[in-house]
Amino acid sequence: MEPFRGVEIVRVRAGSREAAIDRAATEEPLEIRLHGRPFAVIMRTPGADLELAAGFLLAERVIRTADDLGAIEHCRDESSAGAENVVNVTLDGAAAASLDAVLAGRRQIAVSASCGLCGRLAIDSLRVDVPPIESAWTVTRALLAELPHRLRDAQAVFDETGGLHAAGLFTRDGRLAASAEDVGRHNAVDKVIGKRLLADALPLSDSMLFVSGRTSYEIVQKAALAGVPILAAVSAPSSLAIDLARDTGITLAGFVRDGAFNLYSHPSRVE
Repeated sequence: MEPFRGVEIVRVRAGSREAAIDRAATEEPLEIRLHGRPFAVIMRTPGADLELAAGFLLAERVIRTADDLGAIEHCRDESSAGAENVVNVTLDGAAAASLDAVLAGRRQIAVSASCGLCGRLAIDSLRVDVPPIESAWTVTRALLAELPHRLRDAQAVFDETGGLHAAGLFTRDGRLAASAEDVGRHNAVDKVIGKRLLADALPLSDSMLFVSGRTSYEIVQKAALAGVPILAAVSAPSSLAIDLARDTGITLAGFVRDGAFNLYSHPSRVE
């Protein structure tokens, strides 16, 4: 399934009106099943579905390490309509033992592309149960200011559609190690973190995470659960995002654009 498709439009400009073909970002549902049982439906841009599912399950605390994953694969029933939009996950160990409790504690609702932790039953369940991040390495302000440009260079589907968010994991020296595009910011973050999770490469204590758009509570939570010490975004953070970044030891930068930015928490990591 392609990440974008052609659509017929009428292009209106000053003094002109003409039929044309444009490209729109694909948005399709992805159903995540646990041991064949429905768990969540995420509206996403197709691509990196297994990574998306893994990152989503980490953020939902269904799994905590790669060892909790027994298997993760697309639906094998090719005769079933929409099989490419279904991922089944088999859990292992303690995660498998708690399957019934996990399913009982979650509402069965669709998660929109703009939605973060929509299926939780209580606000208390959003608390992050990880110790504060203590990584002491630093990054220069010039390098941090470069991250939006370096991520933008990797946004091939955005070039075609103009309608996707992006997330990128960068090394200490600013090299782009992983990136993803999606109609949802949360999905893009889950994809890049899920990729590293499936490679058994967590925590990401030597990485920076950069996201397009604003920084919400759940974006900070995903970074904290993955062990990311520096999180930056092109737009503003919310008040809860700032509070959580301060509590979890994350350096949070916002409005990273045109060579400038604001630091909202733990500024000592930026020289």
